[in-house]
Formats: sequence, C-alpha cells, structure tokens
Amino acid sequence: MGKITALRTGKGRSQRVNIYLDGKFAFSLDPEVVAREGLKTEQSLSAEQVKVLIESDRHQRCLSAATRYLSYRPRSESELKERLRRRGFDAEIMEAVISRLKEQGLVDDVAFARYWAENRESFSPRSRWLTRVELRQKGIAEDIIAEAVDVIDDEASAYKAALGKAHSLRQVDDEDFRHRLGEYLKRRGFSYGVISHTVEQVWRDRKGGDVKPETE
Repeated sequence: MGKITALRTGKGRSQRVNIYLDGKFAFSLDPEVVAREGLKTEQSLSAEQVKVLIESDRHQRCLSAATRYLSYRPRSESELKERLRRRGFDAEIMEAVISRLKEQGLVDDVAFARYWAENRESFSPRSRWLTRVELRQKGIAEDIIAEAVDVIDDEASAYKAALGKAHSLRQVDDEDFRHRLGEYLKRRGFSYGVISHTVEQVWRDRKGGDVKPETE
C-alpha cells in the first residue's frame, strides 16, 4: 500500500503524469488514465491497483497510437496490427484496441478496400490486377478484394491514366510517344491488349489535337 503524495505533469508532447508514492517517483500515466480513474493526492493505492493502472495505461497508449496512425488516412486491420507490433505493444492489448476500433467503425477492411480502389481510380488510375495486388499486400481478404476491384474498368482507367501522361509527352516524336506511353501504362499493371488499344486511341487524339491535360 502506498499513498499518492504528488501528481506532476512531465515535459514533452505526451504530457504524461508522474505519480509519486510516499514521496518517491513510482510510475507515470497517460493524462486520460489519471482523469478517468480520478487519481488525486492523499489517495492510497494497493499493489493490485497499481498493476491495474499500469495495464490501463498500456491500453491507452496503444489506443492513442492507433488513432493517431488512423488520422492520416484509413488503414487495413493488417496495416494497423503491424504498426502497433513495431511500436512494441503485446498481442492481447492490440486485439482489445483493434476490437474497440472495429466496433466504432474506425477499422473496417471492406470500407478500406473500397476507399483504396476509389482513391486510385480518382487520383492515380491503374489496372484491376495491380489494385488487387496492392490490397493483397495490405492484408485484405480475397473476397473483399474481389468486391472492391469489381467496379474497375481497365479500358476506362487506362485511358484516364494515359491522358494525364500524354500531356507531358507533347514535345516528343510519335515513336517515342508511343513507347513511353506504353511503358507508363505497363507500370500501371495494364495488359498488352489494353495498352495497345489505349496508346492507339490517345495517339489518334494527339494527331487530331484532342489530347487535353488531366491531373494524374
């Protein structure tokens, strides 16, 4: 049993609260944990209560790390697990945190796969095959991937991607134009047939003066 003799906010961005028991530093906690548990000076803590507080702090730190990572863009469950694992959180705490985030709708592989496919289509068109590979690398289940990429039209995506690239090739000759545009579409994962048809279509547009710049 120990008595809290001081609660002192530490320096740095985390602003963790240092807990002093019987005049000596004992441990530090996330401010959220201190507030939630209503800790105050002169309060007595048993060894079991200290253990529970430290465990609660680990959970809070894991939750904070997860929500911070999710704040930049949506993540797959696999991505989030790997991030938390690298941060040193144990499996039990990670599972509890991810379960809570899934209940809140903040981790949803179906929504993530849809977001990824739509984002690619809008800002960086690529083939259905390459989008499938990317989602597989992010740990998305095959049935979810199949649904997400089903809406991708390779012909339309290739043409959209080619228009953006064609604008930067205005000064090259016809042979170089065809070659460089074809290689660009190849890197985007499109098949030979789609590439051949798209390059021919954009080349005809170019000769007719119809190629318009698009943001890639």
